[in-house]
Amino acid sequence: MLLLRLTLTIRVTGTENFPDDSGYILCQWHESGPLSAETWVQRLPAYLRQRPHTWIVHSDWYTKPLWVFLSMIGVRRLVLSTRGTGALGAAEEVVEYLKDGYSTFLTPDGPKGPPRVLKKGVLHMALQSGVPIVPTRISANRCFRTDSWDRKMQPLPFSTIQVAVGAPIYVTTSNFDESHEALTEALG
Repeated sequence: MLLLRLTLTIRVTGTENFPDDSGYILCQWHESGPLSAETWVQRLPAYLRQRPHTWIVHSDWYTKPLWVFLSMIGVRRLVLSTRGTGALGAAEEVVEYLKDGYSTFLTPDGPKGPPRVLKKGVLHMALQSGVPIVPTRISANRCFRTDSWDRKMQPLPFSTIQVAVGAPIYVTTSNFDESHEALTEALG
């Protein structure tokens, strides 16, 4: 892990797309998880410090290391989700935090897929909270794919990770379907 961290090159473009005047929902496909973890550790904590963040995390025992990691990089509030209706309650709680100026991070095809199919929860959360969705595309020139449902991209030593932060998408009742298409396209 240390070799990986020491040899990665990370390039981030589009940081001007982070809204200055409101919270936002940072969004990427679930497959980018390992790539974004390295990026969050090395480059993006500065953006986390610009405004408070809240994240939805599963309450299952195996996610506890993630809770520690998120706390270490500056996430202030962890909203625990459970299977079934617990996810809806967690989303409603995060919407209230978003209204209070927090930002969050979501993978709209997670947690179980299908991969790269946008679920509408992120759009509803943006609509209810009034904050924009900031899409991010994350790729690596050298990575291997795991055998998981989403075929996660795991970077290899001496890889370059490219993070492209897209223009904010503001969801309204009149542009809901167009926002779905725009977000799917922006995520790649």
